[in-house]
Amino acid sequence: MIDSELAVNPQATGNMRWYVIHAYSGMEKSVKRGLEERIARSGMPEKFGRILVPSEEVVEIKAGTKSVSERRFFPGYVLIEMEMTDESWHLVKNTPKVTGFVGGVRNRPSPISTAEVAKIMDQMQAGVDKPKPKTLFEVGEIVRVKEGPFIDFNGNIEEVNYEKSRLRVSVTIFGRGTPVELEFGQVEKM
Repeated sequence: MIDSELAVNPQATGNMRWYVIHAYSGMEKSVKRGLEERIARSGMPEKFGRILVPSEEVVEIKAGTKSVSERRFFPGYVLIEMEMTDESWHLVKNTPKVTGFVGGVRNRPSPISTAEVAKIMDQMQAGVDKPKPKTLFEVGEIVRVKEGPFIDFNGNIEEVNYEKSRLRVSVTIFGRGTPVELEFGQVEKM
């Protein structure tokens, strides 16, 4: 849950700033767990704060079943709040599946602004409060109907309703455009 990820390390103090770590894509959660374990064993938890894997919840509808999954905003990147010292830099840099820090010079990375971090946290919280659909549709886009009475018809999206996960698609029947209400799961992008 997001609240636990945003919890501040109660022992954290000092001159902490936010940094971006580059990790193997798909291994962001593994890197986060590895960092948490290494920090606990290192004897320097006061030099570290929060560790975030920026992600949001998305809703996907398959065969009429709604499932919620997670989508990362920045695949391959992890945010960490830390006090930059030679020891803390080495701890992070030598964590398995971490390729390095983003920005700055080789052994002195540049921190990102607190405004950027606040924007990312707001985006994460919005994804928890109201999950987005996995597939985003746009008005004017052409889709193919894959379920229901209009199967294999192509149509033009006229309206998208993310609240109800429905589309109004104009399907050509007997040479005339006919508006049809469909669920997201009943169509696929062309």
